[in-house]
Amino acid sequence: MTKRDPQGLTPLADVDPEVFALIRREEKAESETVRLIASENYASRAVLEATASVLTNKYSEGYPGKRYYEGQKQIDEIEELARARMKTVFGAEHVNVQPYSGSPANLAVYLAFVKPGETIMGLGLPAGGHLTHGWNVSITGKFFNSVPYGVRQDDHRIDMDQVRDLARQHRPKLIWCGTTAYPRTIDFAAFRTIADEVGAILAADIAHIAGLVAGGVHPSPIGIADVVTMTTHKTFRGPRGAAILCKSQHASAIDRAVFPGLQGGPHNATTAAIAVAAGEAQQPSFKEYAARIVENARALGAALEAKGFRLITGGTDNHLLLVDMTPKGIGGKPYARALDRAGIVANYNAIPFDPRKPMDPSGVRLGTPAIASRGMGPAEMERIAAWMAEVAENPQDEARLDRIAGEVKELCQAFPAPGIIL
Repeated sequence: MTKRDPQGLTPLADVDPEVFALIRREEKAESETVRLIASENYASRAVLEATASVLTNKYSEGYPGKRYYEGQKQIDEIEELARARMKTVFGAEHVNVQPYSGSPANLAVYLAFVKPGETIMGLGLPAGGHLTHGWNVSITGKFFNSVPYGVRQDDHRIDMDQVRDLARQHRPKLIWCGTTAYPRTIDFAAFRTIADEVGAILAADIAHIAGLVAGGVHPSPIGIADVVTMTTHKTFRGPRGAAILCKSQHASAIDRAVFPGLQGGPHNATTAAIAVAAGEAQQPSFKEYAARIVENARALGAALEAKGFRLITGGTDNHLLLVDMTPKGIGGKPYARALDRAGIVANYNAIPFDPRKPMDPSGVRLGTPAIASRGMGPAEMERIAAWMAEVAENPQDEARLDRIAGEVKELCQAFPAPGIIL
């Protein structure tokens, strides 16, 4: 605040034009490009407004009715609303909406159930798992005895025989079922059987597929896993936050692990935005959107295969595709960078049994949540695949990349980006 602006009402454009300009440039970029990052999406204007609200001003250690600060009436009601809506959307017995993001949510699960040095199991990072499922560069791979499982060499699907054998051999305290770069559905019931056999807690990480679960186009782990973690953005289309859903007998352990175990005050603006997103997820249009994500992923995969691209597992059941660029004679990193110059945003990614280094891998990961939110369908997937094939033919042809970027911009103008006002 300044003498000229004692109420702090001067808009961002005047207070900090440099930051304002960068935000506007990002709005323009998100509006004019085809975004195929599997972990990105478009939040609605309502979600964005809640995120940018005066709730940022509040500090609220504790839980509704049990805060360490006064003045929490509205905050308590907002958090209760978010929890109630999330219970309805997912059919969960208990929900905690305070984790700051997906990784802290996973850490809370460890704190609730596992002691340092005890054994855990999760899908290995090179096979499509997440860092926090016990990979060695993560704190979870340093504090616990991590036994990773993988995918089969022939079809790159999770090797449930290996999961069972490793579980019987190592008797883990906790088993993760969840992925970050795996294009097939997860057999939660099979994991439950293995966890029961060895007496392990079963944790399902649905960070990527939460919106698909909510929309009924992916099997749900609720009632099968002991505890479920999720992010509230990605396919769920909410703010950058997280939630933990669990059986009622684990509610106290999970809540204590989040606060005071790992965090202080929750981000109340994010909590409000989660409530908004959960309300949106209860609408019939959300189911249509979730179905469109899967339809688009399959259509894009089929179109890419027709143009000589190699899909890991041969296709997809969910929102993402993992593409091996080896048959095209180009690495994933230079290809992703060429796509970016052409207005198509993706990320380079390792493939199972990748002979190349992680920072220069063989593959790219593609996702359809953001373009599904824009309303694009199978016809647009054909056009995107055609552009991707052109880029792969000659990723150094700047004139071609510029021409494609212009065509991409024209396509995007026909499908306005949700939540963005230019």
